[in-house]
Amino acid sequence: MIWECGKFKFDTVTPTIMGVLNVTPDSFSDGGDHFDVDAAVAAANQMAKDGALIIDVGGESTRPGASPVSPDEEWGRIGAVVEALAKQGLCVSVDTRHHQVAEKAIAAGASVVNDVSGFRDPLMVKTVRDANVGLVVMHMQGEPATMQDDPRYDDVVAEVCGYLAERAAQLREEGISRKRICLDPGPGFGKTPKQTIELMRNIHEVRRLGYPVMVAASRKRYVAYAYHIDDPDPKARDDASAQEALLACELGASVVRTHNVAKTVEALSGLRPYVLLGLGSNVALVAEPGEETEAKAAQINLAVASLCQLPDSQLIDMSSFYESEAAYDTDQDNFVNAVVLMRSGIPPKELLAYLHAIEGSLGRVRDESRSNGPRTIDIDILDYQLYTALSPELTLPHPGVTERDFVIKPLCEILPNHVLADGSRVDAIPEEKRVGRAWKAQA
Repeated sequence: MIWECGKFKFDTVTPTIMGVLNVTPDSFSDGGDHFDVDAAVAAANQMAKDGALIIDVGGESTRPGASPVSPDEEWGRIGAVVEALAKQGLCVSVDTRHHQVAEKAIAAGASVVNDVSGFRDPLMVKTVRDANVGLVVMHMQGEPATMQDDPRYDDVVAEVCGYLAERAAQLREEGISRKRICLDPGPGFGKTPKQTIELMRNIHEVRRLGYPVMVAASRKRYVAYAYHIDDPDPKARDDASAQEALLACELGASVVRTHNVAKTVEALSGLRPYVLLGLGSNVALVAEPGEETEAKAAQINLAVASLCQLPDSQLIDMSSFYESEAAYDTDQDNFVNAVVLMRSGIPPKELLAYLHAIEGSLGRVRDESRSNGPRTIDIDILDYQLYTALSPELTLPHPGVTERDFVIKPLCEILPNHVLADGSRVDAIPEEKRVGRAWKAQA
C-alpha cells in the first residue's frame, strides 16, 4: 500500500520512520529539550540525517495526567518550527487534537495531521477533509488527563480494532481517501501495560483492517514494564523501544514513530522479508465418514506446526480455512485451503526445499503426470517480499495467485489490498472469472 501525505508518498513495503519532536516544556521524556526554535530545527535535521522521513512536531504533552493547552499557546510553541521545517522540504506531521492548530499547520506546509483523539471532533474532520494531507488516526480511551485512571476492556485487541475500523470508515464516508489514512492502536493511551502488551503482540490484527499501521511505542512506560527496565529515565528505554519497533514491523506495522531515530534504524536493519504461503489438502489420510473436511484441515495444521520449526522464521498470521472446488483437474475431491504469513530469513529456493520436505513428511506423493492432482498437503510460496523469479524450479510471485479464488479469499482476509512483489494486485481478477470457487470451511 501507499500512504499518501500531500506531495509525499510512502510505500508500506518497508518501514517509514517518523521522528518525534516535542516543542514542549513538559513532555514525559524530552520536555524542554527542543523548546527553543533553533534547537528544535537542529534536532529535526539530525533526525532526518539519521533516517527519519517524517518529523512529527507536537506542542501539547499528552502524557498521562497532562493538563490541556490552548490552541493559541500550542501554535505559539510550534508555528515557527513547522514553517521552518516545511520550507526545508521535510515532510512535517503536526501532533495535535485542535482543529485550529491543524489548520494553521497545513497552511504552513504540514503534510500529516496526527490526532491522538482519533478525529472525533467534526471540525477537525472538516479541516483535513479538503486538505491533501495524511491522517494518523489513534485509539485512546478517555482523555490524556484521565485515560490511565482505570482503563478496562473485555477484549482490548477486538475493541481497539473495532474503534479504528469505525473511525476510518466514518472518515471515508466524509470523502477522505483510504490512501490517506494510517492507524495507530495507541499503546499506553488509556491502557495498562498488560493491555498494551497484548495489543502490540497482536498488531497484525490491526493490519488486517487494510490500512498502514503505526507503531508508537517509543519510550512508553509499558516498554519499561515489558523489558524489566528499572531506570526511571525514559531515554533508558531507547534500545528496548527500537526492538519493540522491529517486532511490531515484523507483525505488520509500517510507520514507526520514535524519539531515537538512529537506534531505531539500526534495529530495523534486522527486519526479515515477509513470505506468503498457500496450503491445501484434498486427501484425508484418516477420516471418519462426514469428517473429511476436518481431517484435511488437521493436515494443514500439522504442516503449520512444521513451519513453526523452520530456522530464522516466524509465523505471523494465518487465515481461516476455506473449502474450494478443485481447479483445473476437476475430477477429484474438494480442497481445504489456508494462507500463512511468515517472516523468514531463508532464501526462496532454500525455503522451497524445506517446504518439499514438510510435504514429504506428511505423505505427499508427487505425480508428475497430474500437476494439479490429489494431494495430502501442498505448500506453495505465493509471494516473497521484493523478490521475483522465473525459473523451472521456482516462479515468484506464484503465477496462479491472482486467478485462484481459493488463494485470493484467504490471502485478502489477512492482507487486504495486498500488492505482489511484481506490482500486481492480488484481487485484480473479478470473482466470477476466478477458478476454484472458495467458501469458508466448517472446521
